[in-house]
Amino acid sequence: MNSRRSFIKQTGLFVAGAALLPSLPALAFAKPKKVAGLQLYSLRDLLPKDVKGVIKAVAEAGYGEVETYGYSKRDKFWGLDPKAFGDLLKQHGLRAPSGHYDMDGFIGTGNSDVLKTYIEAANILGSEYITIPYLGDHLRKDLDGFKKVAARLNEAGSLCKAAGLKLAYHNHDFEFKKFGETTGYEVMLNETDKKLVDFEMDLYWVVRSGNDPLKLFAAHPKRFTMWHVKDMDKTNHGLNTEVGKGAIDFKAIFAQAKQSGAKHFFVEHETNYQPNELASIKTSCEYLKANLL
Repeated sequence: MNSRRSFIKQTGLFVAGAALLPSLPALAFAKPKKVAGLQLYSLRDLLPKDVKGVIKAVAEAGYGEVETYGYSKRDKFWGLDPKAFGDLLKQHGLRAPSGHYDMDGFIGTGNSDVLKTYIEAANILGSEYITIPYLGDHLRKDLDGFKKVAARLNEAGSLCKAAGLKLAYHNHDFEFKKFGETTGYEVMLNETDKKLVDFEMDLYWVVRSGNDPLKLFAAHPKRFTMWHVKDMDKTNHGLNTEVGKGAIDFKAIFAQAKQSGAKHFFVEHETNYQPNELASIKTSCEYLKANLL
């Protein structure tokens, strides 16, 4: 009987507690809000002159994440070693989930010495991804070249996984050049291991090359875990403009973010782009946060 009474009492407390659940703050159960990120290459003319001031300005513009570029063991992050640069980011409430690292040497030769320095830096920063930003012309002359690239991506992805990281590949437009009935991009998507290699889709370059991000999401769901959110000037497609002011229909693309697997969204101002850099990244951030995330 005592056991029965104890059970009823405990059940009653559970039900009473459950009845209180709706009164708890909704934020306790809300999905984490997506964060606006910035590829720091957007500020390439300013960063080397005043890295501390520029990072402060990035945070003040409304960003919560950054993506690095240009790291080398010799030059570090604009003169700051990974620990010092990571501390600077934390000071301003920023994190760096991804960085762009030159991988032509590894892809061409298989020598992993430099890759290991990237992995060390990325882990000190607390990053998730080593991201390949570009392929030299000599690596992508033909379909066999792209097949070799895909094999190297799997090798690099395995090394990154062993270190607690993932590998990602960032596109331009050359990956969409046709080789018969296929493209280099399709080769990389089809011949890389989904468990080892993700893709960072540069939306501007996909659209400018005449391709449709939505079709790629449907054909390769969950592969595009990061995006570059970069707009295209309405008159001159060779120019960027602030996000929301150009020709790309970002709202339709963001509606399929879940299908793509997207977790990080980095604004980038790149191609022939000469604005007031700090004012422009703020404009792009405000549009991204108000209309897309």
